[in-house]
Amino acid sequence: MSYALSRLMSAATASYAGYCFYDPGHLGRALGADSDEQAGYDLLAEVFGVRDLAISTFGVLGRSDRTVRTAMWIRIACDVGDGLVLASRTDDDAVRGKVLATTMTWGALNYLALRADKRRARKVAAAKTVAGTAAGAVGAVVDKVT
Repeated sequence: MSYALSRLMSAATASYAGYCFYDPGHLGRALGADSDEQAGYDLLAEVFGVRDLAISTFGVLGRSDRTVRTAMWIRIACDVGDGLVLASRTDDDAVRGKVLATTMTWGALNYLALRADKRRARKVAAAKTVAGTAAGAVGAVVDKVT
């Protein structure tokens, strides 16, 4: 399978989705939510779980490179968006920093995985082109000799 690093990151995100279902309270606790807000953050964590599992399914099981790339770009956009929205919901600088560090790190890791996979795919495509050209040239020489 191609895009191995992107698929690995999608699998890691799927595991986070599972954690969202297992312990939806983690999000509110991490953000220092008071008891009035906790139920809303629990629901948000479950929504994150559904969303992340859906995106990760395409990222892990996608048959084409294009499907995996699209899932990764959606994942990166969600990471950045989540960070910006959640960071704006707190007045605590330490919590804001933790939220931004976590979400932006995940976004950056997804981006780096995608970039490395795209670079590897280009190299493989170039090698196949060179091999095809060389095979054609050898075939032409053999045809002339025989």
